[in-house]
Amino acid sequence: MAAWLVGLDTLKIQRFTLGPHDVRVRMKAVGICGSDVHCLKTLRYALFMVKEPIVNGHESAGIVEEVGSEVRTLVPVDRVALGPGIRRHNLCPDMEFFATPLVHGSLANQPSSVGVHACRRANVGPETNVLVMGAGPIGLVTMLAACASGVPRIVIVDVDDHRLSVAKYLAADDIMKVSTDMKDVSKEVALIQKLKATEIDMSFDCAGFNKTMSTALTATRSDCKVCLVNVIGIWYKNTWPLCKNRIAARNFHHAVKCLGW
Repeated sequence: MAAWLVGLDTLKIQRFTLGPHDVRVRMKAVGICGSDVHCLKTLRYALFMVKEPIVNGHESAGIVEEVGSEVRTLVPVDRVALGPGIRRHNLCPDMEFFATPLVHGSLANQPSSVGVHACRRANVGPETNVLVMGAGPIGLVTMLAACASGVPRIVIVDVDDHRLSVAKYLAADDIMKVSTDMKDVSKEVALIQKLKATEIDMSFDCAGFNKTMSTALTATRSDCKVCLVNVIGIWYKNTWPLCKNRIAARNFHHAVKCLGW
């Protein structure tokens, strides 16, 4: 059974047929991405329009229950974390993603791979103090991957108290609630930098807004890195001048765009 989006703000529990190249995974956890909520409310995923029923959800992990007749690399009881991208996103002209028309997602009966890949691309380690912008599913798995990489201190910020409490419970050394107002960037950066006198060597923007990117760029110390995790560049259109100026002034060693797959 799966949760099918059949109309505006309308979900219906229906069966999902397994094909010869498919794998049925019993979901243990599925993160609800902002794009899932947006699609539920508007029947749109960025440039994609939902024109027929689709299963949402692209941030998931679980246990393989059944495999199609042509599947050779997985067997029942395998534990899997599902990367939402199908094929290599930076090379394939026909790239597909879970829960974008017409590829079904995983809201049925947490993408750790994204966080692991982000930390590998950013090369974090025991000498890297990390700032994570956003404590949603992507932010949390990035934080956990950074923790597993041996980073000495992790600061995570968000607009939601509950998300921050979860981050603190899981691994964050420091948490801070921030606003959505661009005018607060300078003040909040100063507060972040005062947290136990922590200098930020690596920032991960896992939220995808002008303000979060501006905060990450401003809070990270010179000759270090900022990583955009699992986001689409359209939301950053107003931050490119800031990015170019910082890099041109050699404030950053380099910036890393990491879609996570």
